[in-house]
Amino acid sequence: MKNLVQYEVDEDWYNNHSAVIYQRFVLVILGIRRRVRVMSISMIGIDHNMAPVDIRAKFAFTKKNAGEAMEKIKNQNGIYGCVILSTCNRLEIWASVDDEVDVCLYDCLCRIKGITEDSYRQYFVERKDQEAVEHLFYLTSGLKSQIIGEDQILTQVKDALNLARENFAADGVLEVLFRMAATAGKRIKTEVPFSHGNPSVIHQAIGFLAEKGYSLRDKTCMVIGNGEMGKVAAQALQEAGADVTVTIRQYRSGVVNIPLGCKRINYGDRMEYVPQCDLVVSATASPNFTLKEELFQGIRIKDDLILIDLAVPRDIEPAVGKIQGITLYDMDSFRIEEVPAELQENLEAAGAIVREQMDEFFQWLDGRDLIPRIQDIKDEAVNDLNLRIAKILKKTPMEEDDRQNLLHAVDMAAGKVVNKLIFGLRDSLNQEIFLECVAGLEKIYEE
Repeated sequence: MKNLVQYEVDEDWYNNHSAVIYQRFVLVILGIRRRVRVMSISMIGIDHNMAPVDIRAKFAFTKKNAGEAMEKIKNQNGIYGCVILSTCNRLEIWASVDDEVDVCLYDCLCRIKGITEDSYRQYFVERKDQEAVEHLFYLTSGLKSQIIGEDQILTQVKDALNLARENFAADGVLEVLFRMAATAGKRIKTEVPFSHGNPSVIHQAIGFLAEKGYSLRDKTCMVIGNGEMGKVAAQALQEAGADVTVTIRQYRSGVVNIPLGCKRINYGDRMEYVPQCDLVVSATASPNFTLKEELFQGIRIKDDLILIDLAVPRDIEPAVGKIQGITLYDMDSFRIEEVPAELQENLEAAGAIVREQMDEFFQWLDGRDLIPRIQDIKDEAVNDLNLRIAKILKKTPMEEDDRQNLLHAVDMAAGKVVNKLIFGLRDSLNQEIFLECVAGLEKIYEE
């Protein structure tokens, strides 16, 4: 993968000279190339495959905290753009970084989180450039999710980019990268069968319980939390035949929508409703436990109460799972170790879409790198032609206005011809040979 480049000029010199003279001086007389600053795409991540939920929880971000963290990271020397993706299953920090500056995203993360223990480093993976790009495309397409083909990650990736925009953290490269990855995810959602049906962890949990002979039909269920995941959980439980009640924060009652057919209670009344429940799902973004061991003291519960914790950090205190008659599941309880054979064909189709979209991104990336170099070649060729034409026109009898108009017309035509030649080469040659051609053309005007 080609490195990304930004160009700088000597601002003091530029301020003392006109832009036209400066360009001619640099590009024609001296043939000096612009000074480059080399960048690359870098990321670090931790997910459900590498770390248990309690470890992931230490590095998770709320929406507000993620915005603040991106601003801090972008202000680090050598970092030009940043996007943070924080979900129940993963935490990833993306950055465009200066290759000439030693940047450690893990150290940046630990400073923000106030973590000094280095033992957590083993749970993180670092990716750069092509490896990083491939990871994001496959991730956004649902092909690296805990549930293969789920499309919630697509929304989460788009939300991460939007949050970065709101905090002025994303640069042009990360902007295009995340948008193109989202495009791949959208195509898979509409073109590949397994992406229909909005699979999620709660659907997997329901399937898990069904395999154990547990039916949700006519069961009394409570969902704590009315965010995106809470609504999905409530809807899924209802579709499975359960009687579902959703908790609502008292100050939000009357203004928050809940899935059609579900009942509501105030969040503060949740423990009064627990004795009636066969199953409770908690899916909030709260930094505190929604269900604690002490809250169950003196409460008579059903002998086979099932609790499902879909939050990272945890919503339900682990000690609750040790109470007699309670079975507690968390995000790591519903893993799919092997991909079902019936999904293989769908995976191949999705993979083809991902590779196609990645090729488009790399073409854009290579073009972004080459365009300034091609512009330099065009300017130099046009200037060379102009100098030669000017000598001829000096000996040609005509009015000065006509001479200048003709020079301008020649200038425009020459630019179009050079562009056609160079971009024609790009379209007809493979990338390696084309780069050699560009380098050869550059040497012509270095002499």
